[in-house]
Amino acid sequence: MLKRLTTAGFKSFARKTALEFSHATTAIVGPNGSGKSNVAEAFRFALGEQSMKSMRGKRSEDLIFAGSHETARQNRAAVAVTFDNRKRIFPKLDFDEVEIERVVYRDGKSEYSINGSQVRLRDVQELLASANIGETGHHIISQGEADRILLANPKERRAMLEDALGLKVYEFKKQEAIRKLEKTRENVKEVESLRRELAPHVKFLEKQVEKLERAEGFIVQLQGAAREYFAIEEKYLDDARERNEKAVRETRERLEVAEKELGTFSDEGGNESEGMKRIEAVRMAEREVDKALSERAELAREIGRIEGALSEAKRRATALAREPYVKVPREHLEALRDEAEKQDIESDEPSALKAALGGLRTAVAAFFERFALPSDDYLAEEEQAVFRLEAEREKLTERDATLAAKAEEAKRELEQARQARTAYDETGRETKARILELAQTRADEEGALAREEARTKELEYLREELGRERAEVLALAGSVAFSYERLETLPQEDRKVQEDRKRAMDRLKIRIEEAGGTGEEVRTEYNDTKAREEFLMRELEDLRKSADGLEELITNLDEELAKSFAEGLAKVNESFREFFGLMFGGGGAKLVLEDLSPKAKEEDDLDEEETETPVERVERPGLEINVNLPKKKLQSLMQLSGGERALTSIALIFAMSQVNPPPFLILDETDAALDEANSRRYGDMVEQLAKKSQLIVITHNRETMSRAGILYGVTMGNDGISKLLSVKFEEAAQVAK
Repeated sequence: MLKRLTTAGFKSFARKTALEFSHATTAIVGPNGSGKSNVAEAFRFALGEQSMKSMRGKRSEDLIFAGSHETARQNRAAVAVTFDNRKRIFPKLDFDEVEIERVVYRDGKSEYSINGSQVRLRDVQELLASANIGETGHHIISQGEADRILLANPKERRAMLEDALGLKVYEFKKQEAIRKLEKTRENVKEVESLRRELAPHVKFLEKQVEKLERAEGFIVQLQGAAREYFAIEEKYLDDARERNEKAVRETRERLEVAEKELGTFSDEGGNESEGMKRIEAVRMAEREVDKALSERAELAREIGRIEGALSEAKRRATALAREPYVKVPREHLEALRDEAEKQDIESDEPSALKAALGGLRTAVAAFFERFALPSDDYLAEEEQAVFRLEAEREKLTERDATLAAKAEEAKRELEQARQARTAYDETGRETKARILELAQTRADEEGALAREEARTKELEYLREELGRERAEVLALAGSVAFSYERLETLPQEDRKVQEDRKRAMDRLKIRIEEAGGTGEEVRTEYNDTKAREEFLMRELEDLRKSADGLEELITNLDEELAKSFAEGLAKVNESFREFFGLMFGGGGAKLVLEDLSPKAKEEDDLDEEETETPVERVERPGLEINVNLPKKKLQSLMQLSGGERALTSIALIFAMSQVNPPPFLILDETDAALDEANSRRYGDMVEQLAKKSQLIVITHNRETMSRAGILYGVTMGNDGISKLLSVKFEEAAQVAK
């Protein structure tokens, strides 16, 4: 029995909404566009519907509440259907209440759960099939799909009937058996293929066994060659190791002597330190000289700048003194100059020249005293500037003299430091030469020691390589071991002779490998391959027995399906005829198997899409509908009017549900095309069917509403969210009284 439907975020039901189904018939009403049909689609969604078209969408994201002007959109849609399982309509689950929930996210991911445990879609489908709730959706008739069963092709119609009769459980078992059978036959082919592949290998191994005797002869030759080679090689490595150890000892002794003699010059380390100090003193003196010269250059630039400023100040002062305060007539100056030149020409003595120049100066001074005006403020400022610049120049000149003396002192100290360093270099040259000679000797001995140690490692590697070669020979020789005596002296021969022995031994190893290796390897591989072949033979026999058992199971299932289908078809036809006569006031209708003649099959293939799964082995006929209306003669279903198709579909749906009632039946506006008289008949049929199945009716028809025990009203506000209002007719009647 259906107990509850809970939605959250599904289409227009944005908020969590629960519909309780406590009566045999529940009616859902409301204006167009309010979300009534979303209830039926919520059932489809929760029960595993995969076709977005059946739920009026293009993709899974369309099933999630998209939001409105007042409400944000949701990121997931969840629908849970709760069943009362006290009567064990789901025999596989030992729970009194079973809840099937499906959640879809905006990325398209869907999750299924049964009583909170996450499961696969296949698990949900098998569980529903056991309760006569098939995946064809015959128990949910959506809006506008009242005549879907009439418009379906014969094979789809047969699938709906099998679903309604509860035969999908057998179909699942049959398909599972067919898949197992196909897998078993594939395994049989693989095993047979492996056996075919092993057969030539077994023959090959048999031939390899024949080569064992020849391989054993090569092994004997290899043992003889290996005895001689390993004995000589070990003696050679022993002698080389002794020579190397002796050379290492002698080199270390010479190195110790050189280091000891170098130790006697340890006190000279102080002299070296003294030499470093003298070098540092020379460097410091050079830095002092450079610093003093740098400072003098900076002072020279500063003095030059001040002298330039002083010249400019004097020029301005002279200009201010002459103009505009002093006006010297030109004729007086020319007279003074002529007078001076005249005295200069007339006088031949230097004293007379001095006297003339003195007189000229006196005359010029008297002239300026007579005509000059007192100095104003501008001249005073320029004179003060000249005074300041001359004072600054004198200070800088004194500092320059000090720095010059300091630079000279630094140069003298630098010269003394250089002389001391030269004297030190002369006195320590012989000692340094000896130290360098000893250092070179030590470096040579250290290099020789490094070479000897590298030779030691090389000899160790050669001994390890010899051990690996010995192990390889022993592995090729198999169970036959060999030994050899150690040599006292090496044979007087060239090293190339030993290399020839190694190449001969390698050729023998290659021949042994080409001959098939040792006998144990070939025999082991042969025994393993033979055991593998016997195992495959046993496995092949088991697989064939399993295939026979699966074929027998499929045959039994086909027989059971055919028998149950025939019985169910007869019962459906009986109810179909009864309901059809009730709806039309006479006439008759029945379901018949289609004709599978070659011509009919060819036409059927052209008109229909392939609906059978790849594992389907036997082609089964579909179902045709024969209708006989009172007072009419029809050639096909397409000649029925819209109301007649609706009545025929309703009669067939009710007939199918009457024979093997599902737990619930959802009818979405299937009565939309009915007139008042047919609506009453429809209501009577609803009441009759409600005795065997729980009905959820979505309708606008008042007659249909009156037959319901509880009425849910669906409304939608400005926020675009569907809301529920419920009324129980029993309680309403008591309130009305």
